[in-house]
Amino acid sequence: MTASELTPGVREWLSQGKLVPYRGRQVFVRVAGSGPALLLIHGYPTASYDWHRVWGELSRHYTLIAVDMLGMGLSDKPADLAYSIHDHADLHEWLISAMSLKRVCMMAHDLGVSVAQEMLARRMRGEPLAKIDAVVMLNGGLFPEAYRPRLILRILSSPLGPWIGSRMSRSAFGRTIKALFGQNTPPGEALLDDFWALVTHNEGLRVTHGVGRFWQERLTLRERLVEPLLKRAFPVLFINGTSDPNSGQHMVDRYRTLVPDAKVSCLEGVGHWPQLERPEMLVAQVRKFLAEWARPAR
Repeated sequence: MTASELTPGVREWLSQGKLVPYRGRQVFVRVAGSGPALLLIHGYPTASYDWHRVWGELSRHYTLIAVDMLGMGLSDKPADLAYSIHDHADLHEWLISAMSLKRVCMMAHDLGVSVAQEMLARRMRGEPLAKIDAVVMLNGGLFPEAYRPRLILRILSSPLGPWIGSRMSRSAFGRTIKALFGQNTPPGEALLDDFWALVTHNEGLRVTHGVGRFWQERLTLRERLVEPLLKRAFPVLFINGTSDPNSGQHMVDRYRTLVPDAKVSCLEGVGHWPQLERPEMLVAQVRKFLAEWARPAR
């Protein structure tokens, strides 16, 4: 799929950002707003477009920064990359540095939660990086042992993954995505078309299996990724759509078991994408939480 074949919504999103060079590739970056820097880290298998329903309101209060990770969305999707959590974190660290930011807050979703956890782990080890003031995490595998990958993700991570992924149909993709939304907050066909356009852009189906292996990788990185949460090293708010079959109420239960005083907001009846299913509610909770922590970025 070329840019001319994108849906109207995704074309509009593309027009508001730009492609910039990164390690010999092109990545899509969008920056808008004013105020403290808020880095938005998207999930799998889509892109920064996941933030489009909260972008306008949040940009009134923060400088929003988002990049499509390699292998996803509007960025390049080379077949020869490992698509590791470490590499995804490197991209976001590069973006922070390129913008000369001394401090940021972060909001992360799904795969982005693991990327954010890796970024926190680096700072716990004393790496000379920009300060992270606070983090909002949405429906991600905070504790990898509690994550419940859907069947399609297991298949894509198997030896059959390259063959299955490259032949995925729009209808099969749509059924999988719909199952992740809350019963009372289903996605419309236009949103599913947007998602499909993002996944298939730049021959994306040929790498979706590789990008999707993150859930296996984070099992091996478990101790490193959960350490910042267990040690309460950073202010964290976990906003969770409890109807998410991947990381819903069961992820909240695991978090509260290991960190009894964890700051958690449960959105009953909401599925995997709180920022799309209940955008107004999400914005209100994010602003209330960050009011205590967000500081000027420079």
